[in-house]
Amino acid sequence: MSTSTAAPPSAPPEIGARVAFVGAGPGDLGLLTVRARDYLARADTVVVDDPETGERLAGLLREDATVVHAAAVGGPRRSPAARAKLLVREARALKQPDTLVVRVMAGDPGAFTTLSQEALACRGAGVPFEVVPGVSIASSVPTYAGVPLTSAEAGEVHIIDAADSRTDWSTSVADGVTVVLLGSPTELRKALSGLRRAGRDPQTPVCVTEHGTTVEQRSLVTDLGSAEATLAEHDSAGVVVVGRAVEQRADLSWFETKALFGWNVLVPRTRDQAGTMTQRIASHGASSKVVPTISVEPPRTPQQMDRAIRGLVTGRYEWIGFTSVNAVRAVREKFTELGLDARSFAGLKIAAVGGVTADALREWGIEPDLIPSTEQSARGLLADWPEYDDVLDPIDRVFLPRADIATDTLVAGLIEMGWEVDDVTAYRTVRAAPPPAPIRDAIKGGAFDAVCFTSSSTVRNLVGIAGKPHPNTVVACIGPATAKTAEEHGLRVDVVAPEPNAAALVDALARHGAELTLAARAAGEPVRPSQRRTAGRRGAARVRA
Repeated sequence: MSTSTAAPPSAPPEIGARVAFVGAGPGDLGLLTVRARDYLARADTVVVDDPETGERLAGLLREDATVVHAAAVGGPRRSPAARAKLLVREARALKQPDTLVVRVMAGDPGAFTTLSQEALACRGAGVPFEVVPGVSIASSVPTYAGVPLTSAEAGEVHIIDAADSRTDWSTSVADGVTVVLLGSPTELRKALSGLRRAGRDPQTPVCVTEHGTTVEQRSLVTDLGSAEATLAEHDSAGVVVVGRAVEQRADLSWFETKALFGWNVLVPRTRDQAGTMTQRIASHGASSKVVPTISVEPPRTPQQMDRAIRGLVTGRYEWIGFTSVNAVRAVREKFTELGLDARSFAGLKIAAVGGVTADALREWGIEPDLIPSTEQSARGLLADWPEYDDVLDPIDRVFLPRADIATDTLVAGLIEMGWEVDDVTAYRTVRAAPPPAPIRDAIKGGAFDAVCFTSSSTVRNLVGIAGKPHPNTVVACIGPATAKTAEEHGLRVDVVAPEPNAAALVDALARHGAELTLAARAAGEPVRPSQRRTAGRRGAARVRA
């Protein structure tokens, strides 16, 4: 037996950029590895195969990162050698030590990619590199389609590049072999033809999946004898599974059967507040579009806020009540401006109107003393707020940093309980600029399946800057007050959340969506609301989850 070790480079690597070949997985950003996310966040230059990948990863990159397309845009496809030269050129252009070029490759870099050519080019040029494995397309897409690759009856899996003309299909005709094919529709049709001609039973089940692991995923089950004709109607690359394992899809399909799968949900909310909601929407299988309807700006005159913060530091207040994330942000920014930190809250009792606001305080290192135990609103906060006691409370004053358009419910309630209240404008909310014309047309034309309103102001402002959502669009509201405003604006309210928070709102929408899907399938109608046609608005009908 002989042993060998990897030969060192012919010359020591130059001090400068290094290259990391990173597996981007099959499409779902949630399947990126921890190391992949870390490297993408640190990258100075990111080399991707196409603009779509760059757009998909944009939120994970530094704002100053350079994105380079390895495949020529608008021209002939670059060869592997040309891509390798481009990668080396980008690495050499970064002269500073510890700079990083991330070469993003679909799925796992070690399979069905140009890793070997590009990595060898780096080695030849003295550019150090490493490889970050990713989730394989060949295994993950079938799993998302509900097709296990192995079972008690089928323990052998053949993963084949459909473009490889040298494949011996006779080795894959046995009934116990599961065949996974990757490639373009043309390549897949040729591969299926080869498998059939080699003797694989034409009745063998086949599953064709496009846009795997994304909310655009579509899977279609046929048999080997009909699969070529089925693929003739497809124009995008996909993954094909051939074998008895496909029969289990009817029972194991879990992704495409999610309550809101394939839905496009409109979220009229500021981008920095929409994260929790969009993640929840994605967990139910839907995509979302955030359209800001308000803009948060500082108060016109900062003197009132400055006096209140000085009073907070000098012990003027017994309580401070936060009624929104924006209020937390406004106070935090004022603290930074004045050179203060969370220690200034020592000895002060802190109230938060709900869990989201409380989480914003916790991110600042502050644990609230009071969060409503029932309704997360001003009324809920008042229900749990203690009355002023001149014996137990050394100070009788409350600081409320709020929006300029905040209601008087909380202030009036606290005064009635014996407290003195400094109701201070910490920020202003103004109507945002209208979204681009295509978004306005999509809202009014019914391209969105649902819209989630989180306050009365989001209803008023969305209608004001973009128009009313289409009659087919499902309208979901965070509470009765928001629902009333929506109805006053001529909207049919379909869903009202059982609790006034974003998670409950989305979950209620998902339950309603599941009911709509069952009814639509029973009636033989399109499942998604955006695919239906109606003559006008139905009578107002509210569904409380």
